[in-house]
Amino acid sequence: MWSFLGLKRAETMSGMKRMIATALAAVGMALGAVPAAANADAFYVDPTSNPAKWVEANGGDPRAVQIKSAIADKPMAKWFGNWNADIRADVSAYVRAALAAKRLPVLVAYNIPGRDCGSHSGGGAGSPAAYRTWSSAFASAIGTLPAVVVIEPDAVAQLDCLADPQKQVRLDLLKHIASELKTKAPNAFTYLDGGNSSWIPAPEMARRLISAGIGDTRGFAVNVSNYRTTAESARYGGDVVAHLGQKKSFVIDVSRNGNGSNGQWCNPAGRKLGEAPRLGAAPAEMLLWVKVPGDSDGECGIAPTTPAGRFTPEIAMRLITGS
Repeated sequence: MWSFLGLKRAETMSGMKRMIATALAAVGMALGAVPAAANADAFYVDPTSNPAKWVEANGGDPRAVQIKSAIADKPMAKWFGNWNADIRADVSAYVRAALAAKRLPVLVAYNIPGRDCGSHSGGGAGSPAAYRTWSSAFASAIGTLPAVVVIEPDAVAQLDCLADPQKQVRLDLLKHIASELKTKAPNAFTYLDGGNSSWIPAPEMARRLISAGIGDTRGFAVNVSNYRTTAESARYGGDVVAHLGQKKSFVIDVSRNGNGSNGQWCNPAGRKLGEAPRLGAAPAEMLLWVKVPGDSDGECGIAPTTPAGRFTPEIAMRLITGS
C-alpha cells in the first residue's frame, strides 16, 4: 500500500506540476507515464455509474457500444446525497475501490438542506443538524485516502432564493463541511462550487465563497452541470481568483460543454460532450466530468418526463452526436 500522508505537501512546493506529480504518486503512478495532454487515466472510472449500469443491462441495444466508449468508460464524478442510506459506508467503499484501482476518485457532496431551491433536484438533509452529521460522516469516510471533492453544486450561487436568516445557516453549513474535510480528509482536494460564468458576477461570487469557508478548501469549481465553454469558464475562474484576495485554485466541469451554451440549462438540445478529464489545464487545476453525461437535469427540455439524475440513452446519444 502507498503512503498518502505526503499528498498535501504539494502545498509547500512551487507550481501546479508538483501538485499533480504528488497526486499521481499517491495512486502509484508516475507523472512521466501519463501524457500531460491526455491524463484522464489519473481518475477513477466508476463501474457502477448510471451509464455503466445502463450499458451492462442493455448490451443488445445498438447504442450500447457508443455509450460505453464515449461515456461509461470515462472517469466522472460520483454524487452522494440523501439517497445514500449509509453515507459513511458508501463513501468508504467508493474511495477504497479507487484505491484498489490506483486512481483518484472524484466525489460530489450534494445534500445541503433546501437543495436546488426546491426545483428539479430539490431535497437534501432534513435539518441543519442532520447535515452536520452527514457531512462529518462523509469526510470521515474519505479519511487519509486521496480524493477530489466538489462541495454542494449551486449552494453558493443559489443563496438568493433563501431568506436572510437561512442564508447564514447555509453559509455556516458550507463552512462546516469545508472544515470537516480539511480536518478528517487531509489528502482530499476540495473545491466549493462557484456557479458558472453567466450566473453570479465574479466579485460577488468571491465574496460569497469567502463567507462559505473557502479558506479551508483548495479552491472552487465552475460550470458544474452547465455548458459554458472551457475558455469562458477559465476566464471566469481567473476573475474570481483575482477577487478572492487569497491564493486559491479552481477546476472546470467540461462534461457537456463541447458545443458551448445556448443560454438554456435544463436538458437543452444541441449540446455535446466536452474534452476528456485531465489534470493540469492551466489556469484551471483540473478539467473534470462532474455532471454525469446522460443524466437528466430534470423534467424539461429534450427529456420532459425524465426526473433529475436519471440516465437515459436518448440524452446520452444526443450529447455524443451534438444533436
